[in-house]
This record gives sequence, C-alpha cells and structure tokens, in this order.
Amino acid sequence: ANPMKPRQADLKRAVSTAYYALFHTLAQTCADRLIGTGLRRNNPAWRQVYRSLEHGFARSACERCKQLGFSDEIVRFGNAFVRLQKERHDADYDPVTRITKPEVALLIAQAERAIRSLSQAINQYKTAFAALVLLKQRKA
Repeated sequence: ANPMKPRQADLKRAVSTAYYALFHTLAQTCADRLIGTGLRRNNPAWRQVYRSLEHGFARSACERCKQLGFSDEIVRFGNAFVRLQKERHDADYDPVTRITKPEVALLIAQAERAIRSLSQAINQYKTAFAALVLLKQRKA
C-alpha cells in the first residue's frame, strides 16, 4: 500500500493494533503483579492470569478508575483503554466508519502514552488495578 495514502483497511487495522497493544500490556501487567516476572512467567498460573482478562469486564473496570481513587497514571491508562476499545469496535465492526491517517496517528500516540503511564504507576496501584480488572466483586 502507498504510505502516503493508506487504504481504509490498513488504517482500521492500525486502530485495532493500537487497542490490542493496550490490552496485552494490561494482561501482562496483571500476570506480572499477581504471579511475578522472570522465570515465574514460565509458570502455568502466569499464563492463566494473562488469559483471564476479558475485554468488556476490563472496560467497565477502567470506567470506574477515577471514582475509585486510582492514581493519575492508572486513570490515564483506563481512559485510553475505554476510548481505544470503542474506536477498535467502530473500526472492526462498522463498515461505514472512515478514519484518517492523522486520527490513527493520534490514537497510536494515545496508546503509547497510556502504556508509559501504566509502567510509571507504583506497584501497589498496579496490583490493585489488576485485581479490579480481573476479579468480580461479590455483593454483600
């Protein structure tokens, strides 16, 4: 494809890829915080936690980050996750959605900032965030 005038299919794929970069970053963060890093990533439990992240449940949790008092880094990540998931749905499932190269560049930049933001959060907040996006709350 012509890089100066990419096809809609390529632009939409880029939006989807930007979202999945956030999704997999979150899945890895959850597994790292709950199971561990290094050799612990070879543990079947690490893969189980990684694969436990659900798109819709994680989005709902991310929508609540600010009201739950999470740090700015976590809130920024959560906001980006919600936005990029919506953009991915539009790009993947709405055949009349049109997207421009500058719009894609902004979404990619937002995903990159969100990933950096999550990496800068303190571990205590990352662990609490992992629990929030993975575990259902029981009603009292």
